[in-house]
Amino acid sequence: MQVFEQSIEINATATVVERCITDRTLMHRWLNPALRCEPVGEWSTDLGSQTRFMIQIPIIKPTLKSTVVERQPGLVVWEVKGFFEGRDRWECQPLERGTRLINRFEFEIPNPLVSWGFKQFAENWTKQDMQAQLRRLKRVAEEIQ
Repeated sequence: MQVFEQSIEINATATVVERCITDRTLMHRWLNPALRCEPVGEWSTDLGSQTRFMIQIPIIKPTLKSTVVERQPGLVVWEVKGFFEGRDRWECQPLERGTRLINRFEFEIPNPLVSWGFKQFAENWTKQDMQAQLRRLKRVAEEIQ
């Protein structure tokens, strides 16, 4: 199991930060433009709701199916299945002034060939992209605060 975890302090309330994670329109403002998040049925981040995260690579469009497996105020955990299998956890921790947002992605890649390719070509890019997403989310949350 691999774990990528990062956090960022945001000058916005935990409620606003959570809204950036759970509102699909706001989410697409900070997600990598190469990713699309499509609901299975109605959009929701309630327990049991499902989505598909698609990487916009022409022709193949790799897809991760995700299900919300843990949900509390300030916390959303998606379980993902596809070329990655694991959990993507987003937690808002209120601070005296603002919010600390922690994103923890723990996963394994069951296919050895895909795992090798990820390690060779995409691992560092993925870590950097996850950090860039947090910076973009911070801008969105502080803008709407």
